[in-house]
Amino acid sequence: MNTSFRPVKVRQTIMRAARFHEYGGAESLVIEQAPDPHPGPGEIRVRVAAASVNPIDWKLRSGALHQIFPLDLPDIPGRDGAGVVDEIGDGVQGVSIGDRVFGLGGVTGATAELLILSAWAHTPATWNDEQAAGAGLASVTAMRGLDALGPLAGRTLLVEGAAGGVGSAAVEIAVAQGVGTVIGTASERNHEFLTSLGAVPTTYGPGLAQRLATLAPHGVDIVLDTAASGSLDDLVAIAGDPKRVATVADHAGGQRLGTHVADAVNDSTLLSAAAELGGQGRYTPRIEQAYPLERIADAHSHAERGRTRGKIVICI
Repeated sequence: MNTSFRPVKVRQTIMRAARFHEYGGAESLVIEQAPDPHPGPGEIRVRVAAASVNPIDWKLRSGALHQIFPLDLPDIPGRDGAGVVDEIGDGVQGVSIGDRVFGLGGVTGATAELLILSAWAHTPATWNDEQAAGAGLASVTAMRGLDALGPLAGRTLLVEGAAGGVGSAAVEIAVAQGVGTVIGTASERNHEFLTSLGAVPTTYGPGLAQRLATLAPHGVDIVLDTAASGSLDDLVAIAGDPKRVATVADHAGGQRLGTHVADAVNDSTLLSAAAELGGQGRYTPRIEQAYPLERIADAHSHAERGRTRGKIVICI
């Protein structure tokens, strides 16, 4: 009797992920094995190709937000990502195993081989994986801020911090939505970049009102703050009315001044709108640098320095 046997393949129940076991600097991030997540009702799981780095990632990792978002450590940083669907939860329709998608999960969990999404859209063929990874949180945040300001057609919009991930998305999306003129603030090194997006560039900081008087002699109609640079009082003065200003970055200042305060939400409708613009070539997430998972600490350090042009992403 032949007693040889073939080993049975057991489905892998662990994945590679970046995690931190305590609050601290970027050096606290380690690459290790973590349990596979599984989607609940209304959720999908993707095999991640790339995930993006957002300011909330390093703020959560550092412990700066622990009173607002207490984490059950160890935790996996990352809010959004892109990849291929490999498991579907109950009640989900309109998506199949193997589809390319991008989207949003919880406040953490994205920089891993597997990610649960509660909001998603199909990735347009015009985007590569890195661009899709950079689209989720940036596009939803930009759209929420723009929506708070009302119709854009024919109006002059000022975007503070226009070269960053959310700011650059807001510029392109506003142009696609028929805004009259977009003026974007950024450092001089990013002015050519803003012009390529469809914005009129200017520098931020002291003297902005005077520069705008030349660029927009009839005044600025509406303002979107994506920078949290302490300029919100000045932006309200430039607009002439706090209700003509929205901030996605300075919530405390916005509440104090009475501006619109826009939060990102896990909204598949907004993601699908971003994907549609992407498929039309009217919105392309801009990637400053892509890092491999093993260099996530470098990616976080890069993001914490600020002045990022577009998005930083991590390839899984």
